[in-house]
Amino acid sequence: MRDQLHQPDLYPLTSKYDAGWLLALDMGPNPLWLMENLLRDLRLEPGMRVLDLGSGRGATSVFLAREFDVDVVAVDLWVDPATATAVFEDAGVADRVEAVRAEAHSLPFDRASFDAIISIDAYEYFGTADGYLAYITRFLKPGGQLGVATPAMRREVREIGHIPHHIRTCVGWEAMAWHTADWWRFQWAITELVTVTSARFQERGWADWLRWERAKNAPTEDGVIAMLEADGGELLTFAFITAVK
Repeated sequence: MRDQLHQPDLYPLTSKYDAGWLLALDMGPNPLWLMENLLRDLRLEPGMRVLDLGSGRGATSVFLAREFDVDVVAVDLWVDPATATAVFEDAGVADRVEAVRAEAHSLPFDRASFDAIISIDAYEYFGTADGYLAYITRFLKPGGQLGVATPAMRREVREIGHIPHHIRTCVGWEAMAWHTADWWRFQWAITELVTVTSARFQERGWADWLRWERAKNAPTEDGVIAMLEADGGELLTFAFITAVK
C-alpha cells in the first residue's frame, strides 16, 4: 500500500520524502500532498519569512524550508516545541525553522512580520469565524500572501439541510466547518481585507485522502476510511484558498 504513496507525476516534490518518515509524523491527511498542491497558487521566494499555522509534528515546515529556502515559524498548540525541533534538527533545517507553541487566536508576533501565512488541514478549527481574517492578516506585510488547505464539502451543509449520516458518524458537528471553495471565496473577498487569488477544490482530494488513510493501516483510522468509502467522492474533498493582503 505504501508504494501507492509515491506519485512523482502528481507530487514530484513530495515524492522525494520517505513515506515512512511522513507516516511517523502523521496527524491527518497527507500534509505534503496538500502543501505541494496549494503552493501552485502562491509565490514563495528564498529568504521569505513564512508562518506555518497549525504545523503539527513539522513535516510541512521541513518541506517549506527545504524546497523553497524560506525561514519558517512553525506554530502549533498541541505539539511540544521540543518534539518539533527534534524533527527539524534531524531533517537538517533547524537553522531555518523555529517551533512555537501558541493558540491561533493569541499569536505572539508583531504586526506585519510575515511575507506569507500558510495553514494545512488546520484552519477549519479556528478560521471560520467572521472576524478571524481581520486578525490573522494583521501579521502579514502589505502584499503578503495567505494560503489555506482545508477539508471541504462540495455542497454546503446548510444547502443539504443536515450533516450526512456517514460524515456525522465520523466527525459529528465539526463538519459544519467544512465549506465549499465558493463559500471561502465570498467569506474572504467580501471583507476587502484581501484580494482572493484562487479558491478551488483539490482535483483528487477525496481519492488522495482515502489512499493516505488506507496506507496507515491503523485501526483508529477505520472511521475515517468508512466515511470516505461511503462518500465515494460525492461530497468530500479539500479546498485551496489563496489571497494577497
